[in-house]
Amino acid sequence: MKTRISWTYLIFYGGWLLLFVIAPLLLLLWQSLNTGSGHLSLDNYGQFFTSGLYLTMAFNSVWYAFLITLVTLLISYPTAYFISQLKHQQFWLLLVILPTWINLLLKTYAFIGLLSHNGVVNSLLAGLGLGSHQLLFTNWSFMLVAAYIEIPFMILPIFNALTEIDPLLSRASQDLGASKWQTWRKVTLPLSMPGVKAGIQAVFIPSLSLFMVTRLIGGNRVITLGTAIEEHFLVTQNWGLGSTIGMILIFAMVIAMILTRDRRKS
Repeated sequence: MKTRISWTYLIFYGGWLLLFVIAPLLLLLWQSLNTGSGHLSLDNYGQFFTSGLYLTMAFNSVWYAFLITLVTLLISYPTAYFISQLKHQQFWLLLVILPTWINLLLKTYAFIGLLSHNGVVNSLLAGLGLGSHQLLFTNWSFMLVAAYIEIPFMILPIFNALTEIDPLLSRASQDLGASKWQTWRKVTLPLSMPGVKAGIQAVFIPSLSLFMVTRLIGGNRVITLGTAIEEHFLVTQNWGLGSTIGMILIFAMVIAMILTRDRRKS
């Protein structure tokens, strides 16, 4: 009976992977190598790597993804640590998760209302005598909104890693004369690194391909590979080059996963 269940599970799981993961990746790869005349070629890849514009987009994608990940990490680790020390952890964790239940487009438009010229923030600044400022369509507004969207995905794995640490280890460290700072640096931080790495993966990888936030909040001042993919598939209809950029993004994501994997399990 167990063998039959295992085979059934394997067939359904394998079929799901084949149809919705492997097949789309192979189709994307084939499209990136297709010249349009039915012949396979590396022309699209050559066009990408010889274009200063696309290389700049690639640098911007990695750079902004790094900054977004860094900002979310600096905010999320203290938050996760603080929540892990509270009595009603699940309640506070629920408050962190709640924003993820709201549609991404709705959250983005909410920030447009907050940061627009006649929005809440500018009205508050004007009331304080500081005047109104251009808040939308700037690099920092793009990073602010992107970091806000990604923060829950950084907090959750770090929180899980912190709650799995045996509290007796911290007590033993302090009993042996270590200060709270030394205990955190020598005990808590190393043991929570798997959660940090998982959080980095959960934030950095999606941040590489952001395009809707760059359009609505960045106002196309922040140009990334995600924006280029959207442009080629929906506007210029150059599916070959769009697929090439998609494959390069996938390759970058694989590198990020390898660099942040938990080496203790390998």
